[in-house]
Amino acid sequence: MKRKLYRLLLPAAMICSLLAGCGLDLLGNRADTSADSAAIDSAASGIKVIGVAMPTQSAERWINDGANMKEQLEALGYKVDLQYADDDIQAQISQIEHMISKGVSCLVISSVDSFALVDVLEQAKVAGIPVIAYDRLLMDTDAVSYHATFDNKAIGTLMARYVEEKMALATAQEDGRTYNVELFMGSPDDNNAYFVYNGIMEVITPYLESGVLVCQSGQVDFASINTLRWSEETARERCEDILSAYYSDKKLDIVITAFDGLAYGVRTALEGAGYTAGDGWPMITAQDADTMACRNILSGHQTMTIYKDAKVLSEKCVTMVQAVLEDSKPEINDTEQYNNNVLTVPTYLCVPIVVDKDNIEEVIVKGGYYSAEEIGLN
Repeated sequence: MKRKLYRLLLPAAMICSLLAGCGLDLLGNRADTSADSAAIDSAASGIKVIGVAMPTQSAERWINDGANMKEQLEALGYKVDLQYADDDIQAQISQIEHMISKGVSCLVISSVDSFALVDVLEQAKVAGIPVIAYDRLLMDTDAVSYHATFDNKAIGTLMARYVEEKMALATAQEDGRTYNVELFMGSPDDNNAYFVYNGIMEVITPYLESGVLVCQSGQVDFASINTLRWSEETARERCEDILSAYYSDKKLDIVITAFDGLAYGVRTALEGAGYTAGDGWPMITAQDADTMACRNILSGHQTMTIYKDAKVLSEKCVTMVQAVLEDSKPEINDTEQYNNNVLTVPTYLCVPIVVDKDNIEEVIVKGGYYSAEEIGLN
């Protein structure tokens, strides 16, 4: 009987071994074993694993952010489990739960939805895993140690001040000049979007009230102008609707968008409505300095963008990871603005920079962010 049982078990064991070696489970499905292996190997060697959860790869900046974070953490001797959620809330929750179950030493999270991670962050807290909020503040939780981001209100202020200066809004009323403006803001589930909006509105509200700036659609409150998931397609559709409904016999002069991707959607809608770059094309603002945004600035399809150096942001975040793992304190420069409804999270605010055709070579190319060839600067 023992001999018969052995003969039955041996082939099964061999099959399991072969499947595991091919990265398959018993049903023949391919299993993702890379993160598990890294965690097991690291635990055995004493190397700490850092879980990095990024929201999406649909925007160039998040690819750069993830790569910079991974490179810098690995240079310090950490293992890194980098995951992208493709803007899927449940996928990101599952990814973070998996990281927690594998015993990562620290979590760095840039959320798909800033308000949706309360329960999984509580799991991290119970497991004793510190959490760093990367770029986007994690809301409604006390399970976050630090926050690294850019000065988001300053980003909005810089955009609006750029418009104010280039369009000479301060003297427009006495000259009898008025400009039509429309606004396209960020996602309502991203706390940063509100900061950007507030920075913009502090500057342009007096001009809206005086009539120097006229929003023909009347859509200036955040509830009317936000764009879920910062979607280019949603921005395009909304811009098409606005142009059709309010600008059939009027010219749109200024479009203040909060993100390069939104500006791309606006460009498509404008071209569909017959606008041509260099011939009555509106001033368009945005942020992130993607490759395409830089090309659009040089071609005249976008006026400016806000450059946010991903390496600087990731460097500050890495110092926070080191601090929580070494029981020390990182550099912080803001302890007032970023309240997540439970606590005010100690934050480091990096400095954003305005980029337009006049300084794009100096800031972007000479700064080493992109080559001249990448942005079409020949």
